[in-house]
Amino acid sequence: MSTTSSSAASRRWAALALIAMAQFMVIMDTSIIGVALPQIQADLGFSQNELSWVFNAYVVAFGGLLLLGGRLSDLFGARRMFGLGWFILLVGSVLAGAAGTVAVELTGRAVQGVGAALIAPSALTLLMMLFGAEPRQLTKALAIYGAAAPAGGTAGVFLGGVITEYISWPWVFYINIPIALLALFAAPALMPAGGAGARGSIDVVGAITVTAGLGAAVYAIVRAPEVGWASGETWLVLAGAVVLLGIFLAVQAARREPLMRLSIFRTPNLGAANLAQLLLGGAWIPMWFFLNLYLQQVLGYSAFPSGAALLPMTVLIMIGMIALAPRAIGRFGPKAMTVTGLAILAVGMAWLSLIRPDGNFWVDVLPASLVAALGMSLAFIPSLGTAISSARPEEGGLASGIVNTSYQVGSALGLAAMTAVAAGYGADQLGDLPALTEGFSAAFIGAAAIALVGALLAAITLRSPRRANDASVDQLEGVSERR
Repeated sequence: MSTTSSSAASRRWAALALIAMAQFMVIMDTSIIGVALPQIQADLGFSQNELSWVFNAYVVAFGGLLLLGGRLSDLFGARRMFGLGWFILLVGSVLAGAAGTVAVELTGRAVQGVGAALIAPSALTLLMMLFGAEPRQLTKALAIYGAAAPAGGTAGVFLGGVITEYISWPWVFYINIPIALLALFAAPALMPAGGAGARGSIDVVGAITVTAGLGAAVYAIVRAPEVGWASGETWLVLAGAVVLLGIFLAVQAARREPLMRLSIFRTPNLGAANLAQLLLGGAWIPMWFFLNLYLQQVLGYSAFPSGAALLPMTVLIMIGMIALAPRAIGRFGPKAMTVTGLAILAVGMAWLSLIRPDGNFWVDVLPASLVAALGMSLAFIPSLGTAISSARPEEGGLASGIVNTSYQVGSALGLAAMTAVAAGYGADQLGDLPALTEGFSAAFIGAAAIALVGALLAAITLRSPRRANDASVDQLEGVSERR
């Protein structure tokens, strides 16, 4: 009996390792191409304007299709969509790595984003199926899962530099292939087979309008620093995004089986937790992006040392999410830790804004980046857990899709906005170290403001759990342990 129980527990934690690896990979794919972009541009003939879409094609497809991915997970089963997502990611990686033209490269990146949009919500749904009945184990599982995201982002920068420098740029895409094959073989043996709800229709109009609307919004903000915020193109595309998202909301309100049941946001804390995740992504990704640029363009680090310089921050994030955050949540509650984490993140980024043109890693980067990393580690887990656990079990895929969408869209919009701020203060003047530093400093201040707004809104909108509920959870856990 104990042997069977031990085997089941080992299988469950092995399944969590695969889920965490999925989160690691889909986030890594957003950052691993950064160092390789100049070589991709030279080999495939990208113009300077087109080059940014090697990143954006993935992020827009990923963020725009996450809601559909969550809905498909609820309809057809999380394990099935998890496997399908890995297969599509594998196909996209082969296309992107073997591309000989701009069109094929962007197609491959978009296909990768489609695969990631199926993997991410189904992975969170599977995590909830495996650990949702045990709140304390769920907190630990979410901590491991959450630590995989920043680890993937930083590992992408590090691995991208190593691969580009010592192998060749196609391998920043081919690296996904063995991982995808491993996931395809392991998932049927490790993942629970349930999770499919009642069969229903797929909201095609909703999927098209929300994806196009989010994509248009990201496109307009990404392009605005180049064409101008006051240009007709910027406002026309933004107006189109508003119209498309308005149609999406109208369709969701009218359909019996919508892509996103709007009443889900009446669930206590779900909307507030998603807002916290959106602002967390909007603050964290610009900080990480411009810190990497400061290391390379001002301090003169090459690709490999720049990636290595971010490792202390990653290690602290992983320790914070796995060891500190669960204990702090248990003692102070998810609301207090979300607010505190966002506030600490704001302090760390405000400190980073003090960077100097003649600075160094030990004074200008390391201390402030560790403070920011601590804030990220404390805010991410409680806001993520609140967003997922607030929904009904049969809508776990939808809740996973919404929270992933919130973070990804927040990341894209925050980075686009801070890029505009940085350019306005001189970050587009390559070679002029004081101007670059001033631009990056302005971006850090802007990101700190986003985090501070997130902390204030979380303090106002998040509700603290009732102590009675906590007591009930403890009772249930006690019964489970006695069994």
